[in-house]
Amino acid sequence: MPPLKYIRFILNILHLRSNSDTLGIIASSLCLAHCLATPFLFLAHAGSSVFQDGYSVWWKSLDIIFLGLSFIAIYQSTKTTTNTRTKYAFWSTWLLLLFIILNEKLSILPLPEEVIYVVSIVLVGLHFYNKKYCRCKGEKCCIN
Repeated sequence: MPPLKYIRFILNILHLRSNSDTLGIIASSLCLAHCLATPFLFLAHAGSSVFQDGYSVWWKSLDIIFLGLSFIAIYQSTKTTTNTRTKYAFWSTWLLLLFIILNEKLSILPLPEEVIYVVSIVLVGLHFYNKKYCRCKGEKCCIN
């Protein structure tokens, strides 16, 4: 399946806001698990050829995939959320996550590794909050 079909498939799934929050929870949780597992995985395979033969590149590119999924989920969630502050919190947190990932790849500023854990947990929490408290009532959505 070409990448464009994957994107359309995901967008079709996300036509409902509650599905986008679910995707956001899953993507942010997987991102957190990925970030937590990476140091242990590389320590376990230090010196082996497993991570020297391309798997390292594949594993490191997962953060970009999770960032893309988070963008799609946040975009869809903020289209129909009833809370303006939640919209700003989503986008601010996503931009912070983008900066942290770019910083990790480009080594712009020395940041502690724990920062990305906090940001991922905040995104999970925002999606849970949005799913529970910021639902539209009825057919029409009352966006503030």
